[in-house]
Amino acid sequence: MGLFQIWPVMEKCTVIGKKELFYAWPFGLAAWLCGLIFIDRMNSEKARTVMNTATNHIKDKKIKLWIFPEGTRHNTGEIHPFKKGAFHVAITSQLPILPVVFSSYYFLSSKEKRFDSGQVIITSLPPISTKGLSTGDIEHLMQKTQNVMTEVFQTTSREVQLSSNSAAS
Repeated sequence: MGLFQIWPVMEKCTVIGKKELFYAWPFGLAAWLCGLIFIDRMNSEKARTVMNTATNHIKDKKIKLWIFPEGTRHNTGEIHPFKKGAFHVAITSQLPILPVVFSSYYFLSSKEKRFDSGQVIITSLPPISTKGLSTGDIEHLMQKTQNVMTEVFQTTSREVQLSSNSAAS
């Protein structure tokens, strides 16, 4: 959906994803061949090692890294707590965070087994610098990033919902 529309513009970019995606054939094989970095979320030490290795590689090759800080997104109308991995990567590499917010997927409901047509608003926010930050700043950086993203998520989700209600009338 949104990611596939943005992907051609991103140029050199890879994504961090849970290793379980690798076993969703043929998607997993295609994702692996495209350079998706799989992490084991059940083994935090191994996941951290993979992310640190990936960070060094992407920094050397000037590749963009797309991380979903919530992990798996649940369509509940809110942004869920962030995991620390993305923030460790940003701080240790001293690279900025460029928050990208997708509005809620009002047209998608696993509970109701519904997947209708609809719209998503994608908002790219100003970069958040990590210059001079240390791992002791992770909690503050996570909170700051989540607050900014939550505000935009709520605004755009209301906007897309109003737009869909107007179109249905």
